[in-house]
Amino acid sequence: MSHDLQRIGKNIATLSAWIDDANSDRNNEAATWARIAKITEEAGETVAAYIGATGQNPRKGTTHTMHDVEGELIDVAVTALAALEHLRGNDGSSMEAFDAKLRATLERVDLQVSS
Repeated sequence: MSHDLQRIGKNIATLSAWIDDANSDRNNEAATWARIAKITEEAGETVAAYIGATGQNPRKGTTHTMHDVEGELIDVAVTALAALEHLRGNDGSSMEAFDAKLRATLERVDLQVSS
């Protein structure tokens, strides 16, 4: 794995540990449920931003930009990877797991995997 991916994984683990510390008064199962539910919340914000960017709510009109949608999609990814770090004890391996899953997906659909 590249140095950049290792650095990103370490940064995600740092964020996840910070969230865990802030919720240390909760039992582990409640904390894990909250981390996983947060992914859904972020996905909902992405949908709301897209509705706002495309003006689909005639009462509100256009309230967001595609840049807002992009930011929300990144929030979903970061939140999901941080939840993965939580499950793995914040060991910094989220990007390694992400890379392995992406490679397996590409191979499964017969697309070339870049190294």
